[in-house]
Amino acid sequence: MSVTSASELATRTADPSPSPSVASALPLPRPTTDHTTPGAPLDPRPARPLFGLRRSGSIQAWMLVLPVDALAAAAPALWTPDSWKAFAALAVITVALVCGGGRYRARLHLSVLDELPGLLGRLLVAIALVAAVFAVRHDDVGVTEFVIASLASVGLVVLGRILTTALVLTARRRRVVAHRTVLLGGGDLSDDVATLLDRYPRYGLAVAGYIDVAPGPASARIPWLGGLNVLDDLIADHRVDVLIVGDGGLDESELLDRVRTPAAAHCDLLVVPRLHAFATQNGHTDHIGSLPVMRIRTPALDGPARALKRLFDIVASAIAMVLLSPVLAVCAAAVRWEGGPGILFRQERIGRDGRRFECLKFRSMRPASETESATQWTVARDPRVGPVGRILRATSLDELPQLWNILRGEMTIVGPRPERPHFVERFSAEHPRYGQRHRVPTGLTGLAQVSGLRGDTPISDRARFDNYYIENWSLWLDVKVLLRTVGEVVLARGR
Repeated sequence: MSVTSASELATRTADPSPSPSVASALPLPRPTTDHTTPGAPLDPRPARPLFGLRRSGSIQAWMLVLPVDALAAAAPALWTPDSWKAFAALAVITVALVCGGGRYRARLHLSVLDELPGLLGRLLVAIALVAAVFAVRHDDVGVTEFVIASLASVGLVVLGRILTTALVLTARRRRVVAHRTVLLGGGDLSDDVATLLDRYPRYGLAVAGYIDVAPGPASARIPWLGGLNVLDDLIADHRVDVLIVGDGGLDESELLDRVRTPAAAHCDLLVVPRLHAFATQNGHTDHIGSLPVMRIRTPALDGPARALKRLFDIVASAIAMVLLSPVLAVCAAAVRWEGGPGILFRQERIGRDGRRFECLKFRSMRPASETESATQWTVARDPRVGPVGRILRATSLDELPQLWNILRGEMTIVGPRPERPHFVERFSAEHPRYGQRHRVPTGLTGLAQVSGLRGDTPISDRARFDNYYIENWSLWLDVKVLLRTVGEVVLARGR
């Protein structure tokens, strides 16, 4: 039997679509094809996702929960109109604190009691912040009344959570919400996950099948859809929302690459730990029945996060160039004195998505040929580096001209360091996931560099640190790297 591609099967199995109002309420029936046939067709009529796991263009849980939280927090302003500004501020701070805790991204296992401790803690922090500002601006007048009235906000927010949670669970149980899910791996653990999700629709996931190198135990319940090579087509052609990593015969390095492709980037990625019996309730884990599930964070590579990072780059690099202009002038004069004409060193480097750009540095060694510059690795105590160049490299002052690269948008302040095309091609072939570093703009400084991985250090370790930074990026992580960079420069821990 020939293996049919997912896109071909989508064309063969598509039938006339019912009206949107009817299709959105239809359950996802279990596939009736041979479960051992790769590429078994999925139901062409997916339920319209309303809440829960992310789907572009869908109504999500936060669209219901967020306004209910805000209205509940601000409601006491109806009977204490003199404090309406305070309660408006309370609503904003409450939403910000709870959103930071991740509540507006619906969990698989929904329980108000599980969320209550964290919810109450954030509400009390919000009340304390508003009360403190209230006391400073109004000399304690009305603070007591505000605090007493704000206790009603706490009760109303909790009541609102009970109602919204009940609504989301009802939508899931009736299959109004049933997100297309594909299991990665077809072993016994994956079979358990498929069984639980079929038995308990309250989790809002409908398993369409599994991917593995060959049919496995999970074929007793769900169809085998083929190997990892069909994953992108399945996601694109069948509106897959969720990927769950179970157990099976998939190669882990290939799996890591496949779940970070552009097609899979918009899917929620969940991982069931192998030693699930040792799971605890600590951290931000979720669970399906008694099986713990870790929600893997999707790297913030685009959207508002990238825009905010770019804005910071523009402002910070412009200010730094002005404030450091005397230092730049001294470095330029020293380089000119030691090496003659040619203060700046221009070299082609690889940036985001493999784009090439001209990286700027102060020249720190005697001029080399173009071929030597592009293909020769510079190590510590390189004889070509003079005394001035050695000082510039040890203090990282030779990198300061890259502030101009940052201002032009070719680089960012914090990110993986850029490398030459020759070495990018070589390292990508030698080291797993090295090419994944280019998902983001390259940086003036990076987590790998402040962790001691500079100069002649293992490339594989640098790649791991760079990918860790990308997967876990936050503004606070950037701040930490910058603070550690200052320490590296002051202590001259450079090459």
